[in-house]
Amino acid sequence: MADVFEGKQLAIPYRPVAELLADYAARAPAKLAIVDLDQGTRIDYATLADLVGRAALRLKQLGVVHGDRVVLLSDEVLEKLVLWLAIWRLGAIAAPLNIEIHTQHIIDLTRDVLPRLVLIHRALDRATLTAGLDMPVVEFASWTEPQPGEFFATLPGSVTEAEIPERNAAEDASCIFCTSGTSGRPKLVVYDHAAYWLSGLDSIDMVELTAADRTLEYRSFGWNSAQILSLLPMLQVGLTMHIARRFSQSRFFAWIRDNGITFAAGVPAVINILLNAAGEHTAQDVPTLTRMTCSSAPLSPEQWDRFEQTYGLKLVQLYGMSEAGWICGNKLSRLRKGTVGPPAIHQDFQIIDITNGEPCPANVEGEVTTGGPQTALGYMHEGARIEPLRGQRLKCGDLATMDDDGFVRVTGRTKDLIIRGGVNIAPSEIDAVLLAIPGVANASALGVADPIYGEEVVAYVVAKPGSGLDAAAIIEHCRPHLSAAKLPKQVVMVAELPISDRGKVLRDRLRADWQERMQSPA
Repeated sequence: MADVFEGKQLAIPYRPVAELLADYAARAPAKLAIVDLDQGTRIDYATLADLVGRAALRLKQLGVVHGDRVVLLSDEVLEKLVLWLAIWRLGAIAAPLNIEIHTQHIIDLTRDVLPRLVLIHRALDRATLTAGLDMPVVEFASWTEPQPGEFFATLPGSVTEAEIPERNAAEDASCIFCTSGTSGRPKLVVYDHAAYWLSGLDSIDMVELTAADRTLEYRSFGWNSAQILSLLPMLQVGLTMHIARRFSQSRFFAWIRDNGITFAAGVPAVINILLNAAGEHTAQDVPTLTRMTCSSAPLSPEQWDRFEQTYGLKLVQLYGMSEAGWICGNKLSRLRKGTVGPPAIHQDFQIIDITNGEPCPANVEGEVTTGGPQTALGYMHEGARIEPLRGQRLKCGDLATMDDDGFVRVTGRTKDLIIRGGVNIAPSEIDAVLLAIPGVANASALGVADPIYGEEVVAYVVAKPGSGLDAAAIIEHCRPHLSAAKLPKQVVMVAELPISDRGKVLRDRLRADWQERMQSPA
């Protein structure tokens, strides 16, 4: 059989879920594996190994076999992850569809997956989310307090190895999840266990995670980022993972203090929220927290510095995409502010010239591409048909440069590139200048239609309360730092920017807003 890892060196050899959990249960049975901060429930490794085994046997009794697809519809609760691991335990494929997307999209995507079974949390509206689906649907609730008729109330009392000899192999398909998007219909991405394992090892390498860590994840496990930054490292090193359904500024500091959390995931929106809370909280409020990550969008060096100084910890900027896992990442012990770090250790990374497809030399801007065994198997379409992606180079849609030391700086999106009079302008450069202005809470530059230059630069800015900033003052702040071509010609002051649930500014919505403003009578 061909090497599914294509010769990549693995710091931790691949092992299936059954062996991993059995090992942790034997070595540290009472060690906490998962803590659900919202439900107030927790499970140790010995109990987790037993519960996953019994859940896997129950799934097998319901007809799920190796290679079958199982849709998971649930908010972020401990039970969802138990079922996820049980699906993998059988060598079946988990499809954790994000319940925040449009209801009809959930129904249509479930139908496309053609699952053997749909598992839905009892707190959700089963009738609405499964309307018109002709497939078995089973509800689940609490593993600690099973309710009549739901999945955990029907678990067998025990399980033997002979009853579930199945294993999830590295080459097996492992997960089907949605690309980001809350309005348009998202795509379904299919991964195998090998790609997950490589991305998990990247996370461990960049953030330097060990079994002693106590991590915090408050994002949807329907997104690839939460899976490879939190779930996979838990499996690979046996750390303790704390989960919450979503970020909460009012609870964040208590989460850290009360649970001794050492590492927390982050996105730009959360970093900005915590920066805006800097007057109320300091490093003393996060005594055990040593590092956080930030992904989804680049941070300016000024934001990075202010955050680290305020909270006394290291901030590690990472960069990835749904179809490729981690593409680049700063390491805890080797980072450069203002960059997304060097290419991830298992990523086949290359920056190419957007005009001729040739590799770009150092310090020359081009488009980011990836390839190799860490990329997705493909997209899933109607009837569970897979459109292959593995084996070809993926264009990521991002512009970037790599310096002489191998650090990558993302300069913008190819679709967001502002072309003014034939000059290419990356809006991220302008964003960094805007965000460095005292009194600016958030900002985004974009290109808009111009009859003379083709496109012109405008900026949307959110000012902090009491800053006294107006459009004219912001332009004057920018003037010494930007050339005339890059200087915003107009600044729109707004109360907030449209942000995706992954922390990215939605520039398309800003363009639509600008068009409305231009069409409205003065």
